[in-house]
Amino acid sequence: MPRPFTQVDVFTDTPYLGNALAVVHDADGLSTEQMQTFARWTNLSETTFLLPPTTADADYRVRIFTPSLELPFAGHPTLGTCHAWLQAGGTPRDPAVVRQECGAGIITIRTAPRLAFAAPALTRSGPLAPELRAAIAGALGLDGSTILDAAWTDNGPGWATILLASADDVLALRPTFLDQDIGVVGPHPEGSDLAFEVRAFFPQNGALAEDPVTGSLNAGVAQWLLETGRATAPYVARQGTAIGRDGRVFVSRDDDGKIWVGGGVVTCVRGSVEL
Repeated sequence: MPRPFTQVDVFTDTPYLGNALAVVHDADGLSTEQMQTFARWTNLSETTFLLPPTTADADYRVRIFTPSLELPFAGHPTLGTCHAWLQAGGTPRDPAVVRQECGAGIITIRTAPRLAFAAPALTRSGPLAPELRAAIAGALGLDGSTILDAAWTDNGPGWATILLASADDVLALRPTFLDQDIGVVGPHPEGSDLAFEVRAFFPQNGALAEDPVTGSLNAGVAQWLLETGRATAPYVARQGTAIGRDGRVFVSRDDDGKIWVGGGVVTCVRGSVEL
C-alpha cells in the first residue's frame, strides 16, 4: 500500500550539505523484516518509520534502521523524523517540545530556536583500554602519542572517541579498518566561529565508512568535553568536511546541566512509497 514518504537533510539549512534521512509515515502494519528490507534498499545511514506511541508520555513512536540493523537511538534520525512529523501536521501537546518514543525511551526535542534533542545518558563512559586506543591509532594512521585523550562516548551506537590537537589533524586522517565505531574530535583555532571539527567512522564492507553528520556522536562528545572542561557551551561543531558536506551541530547546556544537540533540517523529497 502507498505510504507517505519524506527525505530530509539534517544538520544543515542548505539542502544536500547535511546528512540525509528517509522517513516512512504511517508505518503501522509493517513487520521488522519489511522495515529492514526497505532501509537496506534506501542505503542511507538511517531510515525511520513513524508509528503511534505506545505510551501517553510520547507524541509519536519511531523505529530507526541502518541498512543492516535497528538502533535504539540516533541523533540525526531524531531531528529529521521530528521535522517530518511536524511538517506532516503532527501536533505536540506542548508546542515548546516534542516527545519521541524510541528504543532508548522517551527523547525530548525542543522546537525553538531550532530543533534540538536532549542528550541521552551515556550507556558506556570512561577511558578506553590501552589496547583499543592503540588499535584506533593504527586504523587511523596515527602515532599513538598524538592522541591527547580517548574515552567511550556511547549512548547506543557504540562510539569510542579520541581527541586530537587540532581540527586540521582531524581532517588529515586517512582511515583503514577496525571493527569499531570511532569518533574523532579536534578544536578549531581560537577566535573561530567553530569550536570543534568532528568525524565519525563505522565498519562497513571491510573498511571504515564515514558518516556525514552524527547527532549521537556529537551528543556523547559534548558530554565528555563539557564534563572534562575542554569545552564551554554553547558551541558549534562542524562535521562532514572531508566528504564534501558542511554540517553544523549546535550544542547548548541549561543551568541544570541538561545538554541539547540541535541543527537545521530541510525537506528535499516528498511523495509516497509502496510498502
